[in-house]
Amino acid sequence: MVSREHKRVFHEKLLLLRSVTNSRARNEASIIVDASKYIEDLKNRVEKLNRDIACQRSFHHDISSPLVNVEALGNNFLITVFSKDSCPGMTVAVLEAFEELGLNVLDARVSCADTFRLEAVGGEIEGDNDTVDESVVKQAVMKAIKNCRTSDEDF
Repeated sequence: MVSREHKRVFHEKLLLLRSVTNSRARNEASIIVDASKYIEDLKNRVEKLNRDIACQRSFHHDISSPLVNVEALGNNFLITVFSKDSCPGMTVAVLEAFEELGLNVLDARVSCADTFRLEAVGGEIEGDNDTVDESVVKQAVMKAIKNCRTSDEDF
């Protein structure tokens, strides 16, 4: 038989779990389901961060290749690019890649003095039925940078 004290402690811990996971559920089962979803979300975030760290570590070993990260934000994308080397026309090449994919640039910051850094939010053009995913955007940006570097070396 469970004592009142055990029930009270269990209820307090359940309320604490509810507040930590930002659950609005009222019954025990729903609070636990929300907590499970919250833990799964945290696990996915940790995996993504680990992938990003691994990518950055490999980037530091191969400094000649650009670091391109694309993150979906609903129908939009957050695109970040860092390259140790900048070449003339790199910004234009990346923006043209966005245009070819049917992405509108909603906001962008670029620095291309010594290194090339770009942070942009791109949104899909309304009425465009072709769905673009993160990997397609990343490949297009990488290709644009490679083409820009190749054309710069030709001169």
